[in-house]
Amino acid sequence: MPKENDLSVAKREKTVKSICENNLIYQDILETSTDGFIFVNKNGYIIYINKAYYEFLGFKTKEEVIGKYILDVIKNYELIDILLTGRTDVDVYQYVEGQNVKKSVVAVTRTVVTDGDQVIAAVGQVKFSKETKLLAEKFQDIDNKSKYFRGELKRRETGYTFESMIGSSPKFLEAKAVAKKAAENDFSVLITGETGVGKEVFATAIHNASDRSTKPFIQINCAAIPNELLESELFGYEEGSFTGAKKGGKPGKFEMANGGTLFLDEVGELPLSMQVKLLRVLQEKEVERIGGLQPKPIDVRILAATNQNLDVSMRNHTFRPDLYYRLNVIPVKIPPLRERSEDIQFFINVFMDELYQHFGIKKHIASSAWRLLQQYDWPGNIRELKNVIQRAYAISDSDKILDEHLPANIVGKVHTNKFLSDYKSLDNILNEIEKEILLNCLRENDYNCRMTAKELGIHRSTLYKKFKKFNMDIIRNN
Repeated sequence: MPKENDLSVAKREKTVKSICENNLIYQDILETSTDGFIFVNKNGYIIYINKAYYEFLGFKTKEEVIGKYILDVIKNYELIDILLTGRTDVDVYQYVEGQNVKKSVVAVTRTVVTDGDQVIAAVGQVKFSKETKLLAEKFQDIDNKSKYFRGELKRRETGYTFESMIGSSPKFLEAKAVAKKAAENDFSVLITGETGVGKEVFATAIHNASDRSTKPFIQINCAAIPNELLESELFGYEEGSFTGAKKGGKPGKFEMANGGTLFLDEVGELPLSMQVKLLRVLQEKEVERIGGLQPKPIDVRILAATNQNLDVSMRNHTFRPDLYYRLNVIPVKIPPLRERSEDIQFFINVFMDELYQHFGIKKHIASSAWRLLQQYDWPGNIRELKNVIQRAYAISDSDKILDEHLPANIVGKVHTNKFLSDYKSLDNILNEIEKEILLNCLRENDYNCRMTAKELGIHRSTLYKKFKKFNMDIIRNN
């Protein structure tokens, strides 16, 4: 930060203050102006600010601001740049962010103050008139939408298509064929499947293959939004409709998706009160913002997804049948990974190749680890598989991924499942465990039956009966 230790600086400050107060700005007028005014000296320290501006920045008095470096009060460098370049800005729309105020778009005019040929200060005017503020807020909405759609475009360029989908199992190919048919029309689609099977992938592919592919694809996770905010997120709100409502209001996801596709993820989590409102929007094809007086017509294609069994939800009266039938025009059921085990190898190869492309280190999976990955039932589906492969790749110190690099729950569960499949019943499992304990104890006691029975806490006659029960041909050594 610049240092204020020069006598010439103090002299110029006095000159600037005199100019500001007596000649240039007519202080009484500025103090009653609804626009904001701020002056900085040639080193960027604030020497004047009017009431409209310091209150906008969240301060109670000008004394809290005067004497501070401009960048400590307003988080932009423009006035500093004005001092360095001598340029003038007129009605420039930009973000202003102060230490006590959130980021806002305002219209700003800036110029330098000179004494002869010397730049001695810079002045900024922020326009707070109603018309200017409304225009700035509209600009901010457009900018926010532009950023959102730029992100959507980037996602779409690297997004999912039916051609990029991995899998050759019959159940997967059947779901893919139905989804392709759904892309040819505008009917609502309900995508069902367990967590991690790729419901969002299917929804994106349907949109990208449809006639709406060049229009917005808007997503909302119904389970991730608090119930009290869902209505404003979906339908938007008007200015002043509730405490904290943004000036100028805010469009909801339906308005943002107009002409395109709205993807309602985890739709089974919607509270009943919201289900009624959603059904009305789907039936009437129009949406009304919170606090609004006039409904707006919309043209939106609905894709919905859930990992819940909505038949059970309807029986439990937690999901409306009329909404279910409105959404479930074309059902797409994605099979879990355990029902398409032939596709596991495809996914692993793709994930390993992605890691190689990113990190430049080629690694291979040992045959025993391959067997464990193939035999595991993958309750977290594709998402869990990708997580496991990334983890194993990261912790392997060599070019090979071994059993020890896989999570313990996978190794243990596969071995347990194999044990259960080998011995079928609980009695057989318990007998096998008991037999193994007897043999281990006998070996440790050099096959001395007396010592073995004592260590096991049973009588020798009981030990002999167990030998007979398990067909154990043991040479009895006392």
